[in-house]
Amino acid sequence: MPDDRTPFTVDDLYQLGWIESPRFSPDGRYVAFVRVTVDRVGNRYRHAIWLAPAGGGPPRRLTAGAKSDMAPRWSPDGRRIAFVSTRDGDKPQLYLIDIDGGEARRLTSMRNGAGEPAWSADGRRIAFLAPINEAERAQEDSGQQEPEPSEEWEQKQAEARRAHEEQRRFDPRVHTRLPYRSGTVFFDDRRNHVYVIDVPAEDEEQPAPQPRRLTDGDLHHGAPAWMPDGSAILTTATRDPEADSLFAYYDILRVPVPDAGRADPQRLTETGFSYYDPHPSPDGALIALRRLPDDRPFAAGARIAVLPASGGELRDLTADTDLDVEQYRWQPDGQGILFTAGWRGEQAVYRVPLDQQEDRGSKIEDGRSQRRRSILHPPSSILRSPAVPPSGRIISEFDVGPDGSVAFVAGAPDNPCDLYLRRPDGSEARLTAINARLLSQRLIAPVEEIVYDAPDGRQVQGWIIRPPGGRGDLVGRPPGRLVDRPLAVHIHGGPHVMWGPGFRSMWHEWQVAAARGYVVFFCNPRGSEGYGEGWRDAIHASWGVTDAPDIHAGIDAVIARGGVDPQRIGVTGGSYGGYMTAWLIAHSDRFACAVAVRGVYNLLTEHGTSDAHELIEFEFDGYPWDMHEKLWQHSPLAHAHKITTPLRILHSELDYRVPISEAEQLFSILRRRKQVVEFVRYPREGHELTRSGEPRHRADHMERTLEWFDRYCQPTTGGEGVSG
Repeated sequence: MPDDRTPFTVDDLYQLGWIESPRFSPDGRYVAFVRVTVDRVGNRYRHAIWLAPAGGGPPRRLTAGAKSDMAPRWSPDGRRIAFVSTRDGDKPQLYLIDIDGGEARRLTSMRNGAGEPAWSADGRRIAFLAPINEAERAQEDSGQQEPEPSEEWEQKQAEARRAHEEQRRFDPRVHTRLPYRSGTVFFDDRRNHVYVIDVPAEDEEQPAPQPRRLTDGDLHHGAPAWMPDGSAILTTATRDPEADSLFAYYDILRVPVPDAGRADPQRLTETGFSYYDPHPSPDGALIALRRLPDDRPFAAGARIAVLPASGGELRDLTADTDLDVEQYRWQPDGQGILFTAGWRGEQAVYRVPLDQQEDRGSKIEDGRSQRRRSILHPPSSILRSPAVPPSGRIISEFDVGPDGSVAFVAGAPDNPCDLYLRRPDGSEARLTAINARLLSQRLIAPVEEIVYDAPDGRQVQGWIIRPPGGRGDLVGRPPGRLVDRPLAVHIHGGPHVMWGPGFRSMWHEWQVAAARGYVVFFCNPRGSEGYGEGWRDAIHASWGVTDAPDIHAGIDAVIARGGVDPQRIGVTGGSYGGYMTAWLIAHSDRFACAVAVRGVYNLLTEHGTSDAHELIEFEFDGYPWDMHEKLWQHSPLAHAHKITTPLRILHSELDYRVPISEAEQLFSILRRRKQVVEFVRYPREGHELTRSGEPRHRADHMERTLEWFDRYCQPTTGGEGVSG
């Protein structure tokens, strides 16, 4: 029977969907989630809330998803869901909807928007975050709030007036702190504060009561979490308003919830670490959190720790695992914690019991980990018995049901994203099949793992994706019988990031490249996440020097397996991957072409223009004025005059993580030297273009990368076309 499936194309981006924010209902019968789809005509994304029966059956859509319905949070009785939406304007607000359907009811009308809803255990109140500045706080405290217009036209007039006033307020802009911009926007003088609002009864027709602010001062707060008895809320807050830090040093606060007014919060943590995501144990006796050392927040992995709810000595539960904790949840019985962490190209859900003993020998000394493990051996018994095995997947998000079941979102080599359920007995079920129709019509390229030796003998893990449809089954055949194909080398950013075959953000791009006839290779060289602190920290103060040999060795290993033409190699990468792309072609002429994406090319200027200036300081142990020559020698720009490889530079005009001035400098040098170079600028986009940028820009970005590869990786005489 003929196979009528076709290879992936760039345009398949418009058909792909993905899932976010899974949340169990209190009785465990349903999992709420956000389904994200692409609106091709509108050149945007739609976010709708869906419900999947945990016992099986087709999911059903709960909200229309005309704009963005996100962050579903179940009421304790399981009858309603609070969520965040921009359905009534540009500012996100909180809404309530009955799970049986019907119209959503708007709960907040915060002037600057609202987010991060959290129900109290009795279901009578919701805590949330809203941004506000000093003047607005003073007006709020005086009780002289501007009344909300009742008519729609009045509301539009009020919004237009506020927008005009806001524009005038920042013309010109005055900044006194760093960073002053991030994402694609400039910061204003507002900070996120914790509010609480009474929830109206389901049949109550009166307008929702006014929310009450519980925090004050020039501090930025994180998502709230209620103590089980409703007496207090846990949140994080910046330790020092003058810290000049995007990633700031955060502490855990316990904020009392009095019947009226506000009370002084209690700070539960001390300096030395930054603390995130506090959540109380089910009985309220302990508080769990994630923490990172203040002196090396980028290179060290996040750990899970617990402390008494009233404050006291903190105990680290995962210090001996050598894992970087991404997300965590308490077990329903409070006897342990489930968490996600990457390991060797996969991400599973692991379990750590409360009685886990800290391995004193694994502590960080002098800011460096003393561990140097092989990537083939797990660093802890926790890894050998995961709560949800990775099975080749990357689990991005999860939630825990009342019976201990785990609902999780995962990507795999043959499926970019779906929602699954893992029951306590170990059985699994797939609750969604959001891309089933498209996947059934496409040829999915096979993935091969490759573990190879770097020049110093250390093992490196990588993957090969060969063209599908019978064109990729080449391993093991005599070299003379192989069809040599061009090689597309992809390099991840971060630098402390882990890639694997189930990495959702790249899944489609890799499949399209393979469908165009390329053998795709990617790896996790030194500096990557997922192999322990020793591996992650190996590029400290040695960007480009330590990790480049790992990438070159991987290319050699792929060529040695056969089926690749060593004269037709293209290389690309984004952010730090853009840095490495420029670094490699400045130090080697083995590449036929390159596409550098949103890259860091000058460490000196990156420090002064990026919202993440601290990355340079922590990664190189100092400031530019103290080590100018060192940073310059580790900058691709210092070596750009040696580049002869045809280079296409892709960059976003509103990228405040790696400002476009980085690309401008690289382009100028190569153009002045009359090298083959092209500079493509994307308006309105920031650093996240390839992950969440405008769909048309994402498709264009992918197509331009492949077109450049096609242009310079065409077959040699007597070879076979790259698109065949």
